[in-house]
Amino acid sequence: MPELPEVETIVRRLRDDLSGRQIESAEVLWNRTLVTPTPAHFKKNIRGQKIRTVKRRAKYILLPLSLDTLIIHLRMSGDLLLRTEGTPLHKHDRLILHLADGRYLAFSNMRKFGRVWLSPSPEDILGKLGPEPLSENFTAALFYRRLQQHKRQIKPLLLDQHFLAGMGNIYTDEALHLAGLHPLEKSDLIGAEQAETLWRSIRTVLQEGIRQNGTSIDWIYRGGDFQNSLRVYGRESEPCLTCGTPIQKIFVGQRGTHFCPHCQKRTG
Repeated sequence: MPELPEVETIVRRLRDDLSGRQIESAEVLWNRTLVTPTPAHFKKNIRGQKIRTVKRRAKYILLPLSLDTLIIHLRMSGDLLLRTEGTPLHKHDRLILHLADGRYLAFSNMRKFGRVWLSPSPEDILGKLGPEPLSENFTAALFYRRLQQHKRQIKPLLLDQHFLAGMGNIYTDEALHLAGLHPLEKSDLIGAEQAETLWRSIRTVLQEGIRQNGTSIDWIYRGGDFQNSLRVYGRESEPCLTCGTPIQKIFVGQRGTHFCPHCQKRTG
């Protein structure tokens, strides 16, 4: 699944091309792509609206329009592709926006898990998300206080979008390794100094992921280079780049989790 750096990369790729463009019409090629409204209302309501910009919130792509906001979650295999009119549709295209400048935006979604909302009140969909990890308002002190409010294993907690928005399996494993924290460590046992180290590690791996245009993984997402910088994720049995100990893989909350048993000792 594309995580925060991959989604941010897509947003930056599309922002200049889409900002200020008018939507002439829409096609819904697979009805279940839309959560709300109905396909008929979607096509009627979006027609004629202008795209003001392209933004990201957590793993969601937001297109604020003249009246509404188009919200897209890529899930496992989604992507947004801008094409010239006349270019044949792809078999995995699920929703099309025809633009007044002679191009169209295709929501390609091979495994059909991605979803789209058109809403005048985006907070109805996004309001329960946690803080953005790269926001200026997300301080080390705030992070520590939030950790102390829970008694959960740190890996599943960081993946909880209500706790922290945008983190996924790859960057969570990388941040925990950089911070020297075991993925099963309990959040309330993490001290203030450790919390600040983890806070810095989260921001470091996300910023580096964005700088390298995300992580390319098979058919899910292509175009990034961060896979060449991975220290633990996907490196089971390979030597830790810090100490040489073989990287281990366990399952935490049904998610494959990579860590170094020497650098990330559990204290609880």
